[in-house]
Amino acid sequence: MKGRVLDDALLLLSESDNVGTTVDDLGSGTEVDFDGRTVVLSENVPFGHKVAVESFSAGDEVRKYGEVIGTATQAIAAGEWVHTHNCESTRGRGDRAAAGGETA
Repeated sequence: MKGRVLDDALLLLSESDNVGTTVDDLGSGTEVDFDGRTVVLSENVPFGHKVAVESFSAGDEVRKYGEVIGTATQAIAAGEWVHTHNCESTRGRGDRAAAGGETA
């Protein structure tokens, strides 16, 4: 398997990722050791979803697969669920390319 599993709870796909993917439904209070510190889930997070392994400010890049996949739309603490309520995808954004000349 590529990547690294943290405490049988989160899959970190690349060392540059700042989110891990849950390998099961995880409950609030689940503790995950990440590089010598403990990340505590602040809410229930379903299987296959993202959890912040570091804190974000609004506008920070969200990295998974070693790639930028989105932007935080608000502050996100380590241990929070990262999903559409606090992250906007930057992948496949043809609307941005059309509006500002960016490549999709």
